[in-house]
Amino acid sequence: MRLDNRKNDELRRIKFTKDYTMNAKGSVLVEFGNTKVIVCANYKEELPKFMEKDSPKGWLTAEYSLLPSSTNTRCERERTKISGRTQEIQRLIGRSLRACINLEDIKGKTFIIDADVIQADGGTRTASICGAFAALKIMIEKLLQEGKLEKNPIIEPIGAISAGIVNNEVMVDLCYQEDSNAQVDSNIVLTKSGKIIEFQTTAEGLPFSKDKMDEIFNLAKNAINKIIEMY
Repeated sequence: MRLDNRKNDELRRIKFTKDYTMNAKGSVLVEFGNTKVIVCANYKEELPKFMEKDSPKGWLTAEYSLLPSSTNTRCERERTKISGRTQEIQRLIGRSLRACINLEDIKGKTFIIDADVIQADGGTRTASICGAFAALKIMIEKLLQEGKLEKNPIIEPIGAISAGIVNNEVMVDLCYQEDSNAQVDSNIVLTKSGKIIEFQTTAEGLPFSKDKMDEIFNLAKNAINKIIEMY
């Protein structure tokens, strides 16, 4: 039995509070147990500098931050230099969301995702991805209603979950204490149909077998299916 008496395949309490902020085009407070992230989706009618102005595609980018009191010891604001961890997570969120939309359907636009962790207890990047999709979905629905998009660019929903091997057992949705003691650490992002966007799995100590990797994937897939039903 786990620290909070969950089964190995059991998710923490998950909640999406939609339209959480007043000014963002789409916003969500996403909660995975004690991990809480405010995710906002906005857009602008221009493309980033690295893209040609007449490009047939639009773009989606993401920013991520841990607020100072989100962790058990205060973390510094990243005002002048972004850490390698933050860059990695921002790119992960951006890649994940770009994989689920047709960029040609947002031609001339840049979608911007902001994920701000207000309380961290493991799984912040995967919670951010889930919140990002929920906020993106809200924004797209509004843009369609306003006539600012001709077509829904979402190909299919996506979801994400943390997983790993703790005390030789495969578990999903790890809290911080489980994650910090994991023998294997995973972050998985899948589409609704089960296609893989990201399958980051790393042995923190001894190597692990393919059977364990398959078990991680199967538990994660079932968990992600449950999350996608919540959007």
